[in-house]
Amino acid sequence: MRSYVISTVVENDLCIGCGLCAALCPSKALAMQWNQYGEYNPVEMTPCTTECGICLKVCPFADHNENEDTIGKELYGNVPGIRHRSETGYYLASYVGHSEWHRPSSASGGMATWLLETMLARGVVDHVICVAPTGYPDKLFAFSIFDTPEDVRKGAGSTYYPVEMSGVIRQVLEVPGRYAVTGLPCFIKAIRLAQQKNKKLQERIIATVGLTCGQLKSRHFTDYIATLAGVQGEVTAVRYRGKSPDQPANNFHFAFTTAGEEERKIFWNEGISEAWTNRWFTPNACNYCDDVFAECADVTCMDAWVSGFSNDPRGTSLLIIRSNDILNLIEDNCAFNKISVNPIDISLVVRSQRGVITIKNHHLAYRLHQDELIPINSPQKRIHPSKSLNILERWKFKITNRMQKQSRQFTPQNRHYLITDADRLKGEMHGYLMQARLIKLLNFPFRVVHHSVELLAKKLGRR
Repeated sequence: MRSYVISTVVENDLCIGCGLCAALCPSKALAMQWNQYGEYNPVEMTPCTTECGICLKVCPFADHNENEDTIGKELYGNVPGIRHRSETGYYLASYVGHSEWHRPSSASGGMATWLLETMLARGVVDHVICVAPTGYPDKLFAFSIFDTPEDVRKGAGSTYYPVEMSGVIRQVLEVPGRYAVTGLPCFIKAIRLAQQKNKKLQERIIATVGLTCGQLKSRHFTDYIATLAGVQGEVTAVRYRGKSPDQPANNFHFAFTTAGEEERKIFWNEGISEAWTNRWFTPNACNYCDDVFAECADVTCMDAWVSGFSNDPRGTSLLIIRSNDILNLIEDNCAFNKISVNPIDISLVVRSQRGVITIKNHHLAYRLHQDELIPINSPQKRIHPSKSLNILERWKFKITNRMQKQSRQFTPQNRHYLITDADRLKGEMHGYLMQARLIKLLNFPFRVVHHSVELLAKKLGRR
């Protein structure tokens, strides 16, 4: 008997590679391995013997009755003072600020690292699960379990590289203690689903720190950007969000290190943004995610991409808090000037991620509508199918989708890209990129006309 998650999720190209299915499989039939696209997938090591379906029940992209709304309501619906927005899920408070000590080594204001370190230092948790560099070219980053604040700092900064949780979740099941875990929205959702099915995980994972997310990337994304930076040989280390005092926060750099070679840097506007914004090397599962703000996490951290903060090269954090324990921890430390944070209106937090919200709301609705026409068995989502995109948005959706599919098929030879490979990919994408630029030029006058027509229709409707 084949595992349900293989036939239902993996073979329909909906696996995000979180690894919870492999960790919780009672027959230990699954293991996480690289697929041809440089993404993690579960593979069957032995035939499934139990047919329990636990692999599907903990999968964040499988069809079941649980979603971020139902999970969030169960976790936070009865918290005194809790509020809810469709974009953010439940929230108690929202803050903007930074930790001066952690800011230099972090992607934004350092608040996620500060939280994890502080929970360890105060004895709130015994262990912290976060992503950290490995030093191994075959697997540059991995989830690890740390027991000291000093070790947690190894995981500071953003990681745009595939990671999976099967190993650390097995360790949580084997080793008693209180754990805090940080992860992207789909990973935190998978943990919450697993906690519903496993009492040990429910008791031992006592704090979750979520990170906002627009998309994941395959390891080929890192290989490609390294090639653009002029790297030759195997990459042994990457820093994805380097800060420069002479650049705004949104023009960060990637820094690559190879054995025996000095560090090579490339900035966001030198080719990273082209690959990122056009969804090159993005897993298909990301197309079906409707959670921007990690709605199942006790606290969510993100960059402050809002006016007044986004130009600060030192970086600033935004936080959405859903747990009174986290709220008290932040307010206590703020009172003693250990961190610098201030309340911020939740609408500004939402505005900071408006581009991602558009993709995970309007574009997803249009994708689900398109899937109905083909038809494709899409996962059940909170967003309803809709064809409401205007003509330019549909055009942009179409070419971005084609670039995403084409880039996933573009795999390096012997695990390395050459500069000729990068040039070939850019050549294949040239026509699409020209269309994207044309859409951008047309978009402003189109929106002005569209808005004027809407106003005229409203006036005529009132007569």
